[in-house]
Amino acid sequence: MNASNASRAAAPGRPRLLGRAVVNLVVGISVLYTLLPVLWLVLASTKNRDALFSSNVLSLTDFSFVRNLTDLFAMDGGLYGRWYGNSLLYAVLGAALGALISIACGYAFDKYRFAHKEKLFGLVLAAVMVPQTVLALPLYLMASGAGLVNTFWAVFVPVLFNPFGVYLGRIFSQGYVPDEVLEAARVDGAGELAAYLRVALRMLGPGLVTVFLFQLTAIWNNFFLPMVMLSDQDLYPVSLGLYSWNSSASVSPEYYPAVIMGSLLAVLPLILAFALLQRFWRSGLTAGAVK
Repeated sequence: MNASNASRAAAPGRPRLLGRAVVNLVVGISVLYTLLPVLWLVLASTKNRDALFSSNVLSLTDFSFVRNLTDLFAMDGGLYGRWYGNSLLYAVLGAALGALISIACGYAFDKYRFAHKEKLFGLVLAAVMVPQTVLALPLYLMASGAGLVNTFWAVFVPVLFNPFGVYLGRIFSQGYVPDEVLEAARVDGAGELAAYLRVALRMLGPGLVTVFLFQLTAIWNNFFLPMVMLSDQDLYPVSLGLYSWNSSASVSPEYYPAVIMGSLLAVLPLILAFALLQRFWRSGLTAGAVK
């Protein structure tokens, strides 16, 4: 009797252990799939041009990291440094302003009543499903009509409005900004703008950081819009600049180490942003605010 009970108790444990092993195997494969290209990029950035075309990329010999880094910033008169600065300007400033605009629009959709609000929000949701490549030609025609083609503004202005960010802004406003807190602020004499800036915006900190990170990633990796809008290499972002070098590498192989080293450096700002901002992203600033 006791033996049968013990066997019944042990039986459910086997599928549980098997399921855990399967989950761990899937997670391990996913991690390898993600990290192996990064590992290859790190190792390839330390190789000279001859080692890149041989089978020694994954070895620890032929170390040329410092030389590749020096050649990268010296190539074409230091053009990569200018591209990097352009990308930082486009991405950081555009993501910051775009996040503020998206959060403000989402807050307005959540807290205010106005005519055709849900229909307008439906248009925002419909805009989320429109690929950005589809909008490149209309945006080019609009920029051409305004005389902004091949300027900083042709790339910067279109990225300020993000429909998905507006959607996230409304979701975060519903979850992080209780109506009771706003009513208390209004009773204390705060106007609508003051209530938003002094009360609601602080509560929307996690949402602001989340939208900022999404915008930063999208703008930093933006390729098609700058390719359509820009012809001056001094205005290129890193993504478009590395593409132009990679296209030239078939004729001039000395560009290959520069492209690989430039690709490695191009990943660093995104990793740094996620590492520094994830604690704000995950934090719940208004937990227990309403009792």
